[in-house]
Amino acid sequence: MQKVDKSVLDRIRGVVTACTTDQSEMAPHLEEIRGLFHGDTAMLVFPGSTSEVAEVVRLCAENRLPIVPQGGNTGLVGGGIPHADGGEIIVNLKRMSAVREVDATNQTMTVEAGCVLTDVQAAAQAADRLFPLSLGAEGSCQIGGNISTNAGGTGVLRYGNMRELVLGLEVVLADGGVWDGLRTLRKDNTGYDLKQLFIGAEGTLGIITAAVLKLFPRPHEVRTALAAVTDPSAAVELFERARATLGDLLTACELIPRNAVALVLRHIPGCRDPMAEAHPYYVLIELSAPSTGLGDLLEQLLMAAADSGIVRDAVIAESGEQARKLWRLRDSISEAQRAEGGSIKHDVTLPLSRLTDFLCEASAAVIRAIPGSRVVPFGHLGDGNIHFNVSQPEGADRKAFVAKWANLNRVVHDIAVSMGGSFSAEHGIGRLKREVLAHYRSPLELDLMRRLKSAFDPHNIMNPGKVLPSP
Repeated sequence: MQKVDKSVLDRIRGVVTACTTDQSEMAPHLEEIRGLFHGDTAMLVFPGSTSEVAEVVRLCAENRLPIVPQGGNTGLVGGGIPHADGGEIIVNLKRMSAVREVDATNQTMTVEAGCVLTDVQAAAQAADRLFPLSLGAEGSCQIGGNISTNAGGTGVLRYGNMRELVLGLEVVLADGGVWDGLRTLRKDNTGYDLKQLFIGAEGTLGIITAAVLKLFPRPHEVRTALAAVTDPSAAVELFERARATLGDLLTACELIPRNAVALVLRHIPGCRDPMAEAHPYYVLIELSAPSTGLGDLLEQLLMAAADSGIVRDAVIAESGEQARKLWRLRDSISEAQRAEGGSIKHDVTLPLSRLTDFLCEASAAVIRAIPGSRVVPFGHLGDGNIHFNVSQPEGADRKAFVAKWANLNRVVHDIAVSMGGSFSAEHGIGRLKREVLAHYRSPLELDLMRRLKSAFDPHNIMNPGKVLPSP
């Protein structure tokens, strides 16, 4: 274990009283949610203000002490987990959870990085506005982490990634300086758009401490339906029809295979089969609008698709509770997969025109590589982002299966990239995909990234060993 100068830790204690070196208190912050990454740390620090973050970073910069910025620790690529040598400190932002301002007229809100996503959503709703980011971990993830990883979620189709939802940032830089970029303007064409450098940088260029977020009119009607289709091609065709006829009323469009539903029914209490007959695939559709009348539009869409043979059956939620039950089928897939045993994950994105080809080719390649493995492709059909997860063969050894992670990733990623896709749609790079990034990105791109890192963090104290592959 790498030794950290005790005097530096004592000086940090003098700045932030909310800190600990107790192993039992630090333990929940040292492991990635799926158990893929474990680490150690010299100290866990909970600053309560931007000035405290800045002072801690200044001390670390003077002493070349690396920092791991951390939010709700819900990431899936190990970006918020320290390395095993214990030579870093964790700076967790959970105490910085204030909503500084909600400007309903300007449709913006200014929040601190430690705000939990559901609290941000609630603050917007209290002002009769919508903050549209929605994802499975929203009850525990923090907005700073959402920004640092350029989070996606189910609303990207209509509202865009996190990158499109941020107007301004406040960032503590690697020398302890504070950049105040908390601008609330939708048009500000004054040089480099610096905030975009920190969005998706996973804490490697600085620590985001606050943000100005875009708000939208709050929808007063939301309608949800689940449509059964025979194959992914029919699912894509249904999406195209929905997009063409409903435009931006279409908020979400999610693909769910039958084997995912079966896993949820097997492992998640309280879930019921949505239809009397099983179907190979389902499409979960959500419409939203500030006014009413969506029910008729949704019914017309599904009836026309059924008449054309695209949709085999459909269920339209008649209440908010029914809609939540349909969404629970979608949102419980990962949990059900964990209960089933080992699973190897892929967060790929494809041009929609190649999605069906990818699912066919990649599924066949996976089964050739690991006979008996179960492909569970689900996710954000509308923006081409599929969580192409592979569950272990029934009765297989979990450890032996998960040990094939890197090899199976290469099989799937090669196919996705060959079709104009990406190996990382919304989960980021972290530690898990550093070498994958090196394989698929050009030397020039990697060099440009390293130049940025060197310019912003010349002593490499900000989340070292994350995102950028080894030279």
